[in-house]
Amino acid sequence: MKRGTSRDIRTANRYEVLRQIIAASPTSRQELAAATGLSLATVATLVGELLDLRMITEVGFEDSAGGRPRGLVAVNASGGALIGVDIAETYVHVELFDLALNVLARAEEHMRHGESRPERVAAHVTAAVGSVVAQAGVEAARVLGVGVSVPGQVDRDTGVAEYAPNWDWHDVPLLDLLSEHIAYPLHLDNPLRASAVAELWFGAARGHGDAVVVNLGTGVGAGLVLGGGLHRGVSNSAGEWGHTTLVLDGRLCRCGNHGCVETYVGALGIMQNLRELSPRSPLLHPGDQTATIDALAAGVAAGDPVAVKVVRDTARYLGAGIAVLVNVLNPEVVVLSSWVAARLGEPLLDEVCEAVARHALRRPLAANRIVLSPIPTDPVCLGAATFALEGALQTVGQRRAAGARGRTAPPA
Repeated sequence: MKRGTSRDIRTANRYEVLRQIIAASPTSRQELAAATGLSLATVATLVGELLDLRMITEVGFEDSAGGRPRGLVAVNASGGALIGVDIAETYVHVELFDLALNVLARAEEHMRHGESRPERVAAHVTAAVGSVVAQAGVEAARVLGVGVSVPGQVDRDTGVAEYAPNWDWHDVPLLDLLSEHIAYPLHLDNPLRASAVAELWFGAARGHGDAVVVNLGTGVGAGLVLGGGLHRGVSNSAGEWGHTTLVLDGRLCRCGNHGCVETYVGALGIMQNLRELSPRSPLLHPGDQTATIDALAAGVAAGDPVAVKVVRDTARYLGAGIAVLVNVLNPEVVVLSSWVAARLGEPLLDEVCEAVARHALRRPLAANRIVLSPIPTDPVCLGAATFALEGALQTVGQRRAAGARGRTAPPA
């Protein structure tokens, strides 16, 4: 069993304190202690470190009932920049944030069919990262790191994309490829974790101990928030719900199995639902997922019966799959996220809620609500940027520890 060292715990505490400051600026040390469960003395020390790093700043005092005024701190938005990268099957989207996680610049690279070779994907990421840095006009020294989200299973420690079934990637050293062209610190994870963190910090999971963030795009999965924190699993593979069996002996999935959730509710699965219902429908744009989903959304809004039935059928499959998550995990909230959910919107949500109600057990269902992601920007980019922030704080901790060893080492 892997155990955290005291340095790991200190980094995690520093990260949690900064997270609370970002979420609730300005705030006092007393409020931070209450929010994090840390002692006031520990919080005061961590706040001092963050002040030294210029990640936060003192912003005055608030009156307390009869006592000494409490000092307030707030995030120093200009104290650094973070970059989040969302690599998806059809695009690379990149956003640059200040330390308050406000978006300062965006760039997108479209990936055509057949452009999934690792070198081509790395080239798209490099171009988009260069674009946002140029747009924002930030100095290289201010960029604290780049969080990179890539579909599939990843090894965060080695920066390797271990398995991406939609591209047939196996053990691709993605961060090594990117580091040949990008000089900033790089941190790898996948969209399930990224979107879950984004919702936990700024979205529908904020303030909830247990939540599921369902990503609906070309790929499908579930980011898990359990016990108030991100759940990764023992090998950072938790949440691969899109590759659980929904229909025995069903459609062939790109992972090699049959009847996976993704084959019925991912963008390609929705296109297949439409194709089976109406093979010559003008709503179907072969080879173009985005155009097809957009056409379905417009069709539902116009009352087109084919579009309405396709969304309803898709919601039936999706609702059955989400009901399993509700029964097994008993979350307070299920969030529908990513671009397919955003485009199909409320009509999909309404149908999903009805379908889940038909399949979930009464008690966990009563404690749960299902919502669309309220995050106005790309949630995966936002979550990926927090991974860069976490990495930057870890690096700071390592430098401080090394400095302390150097000061206490006996003379040669």
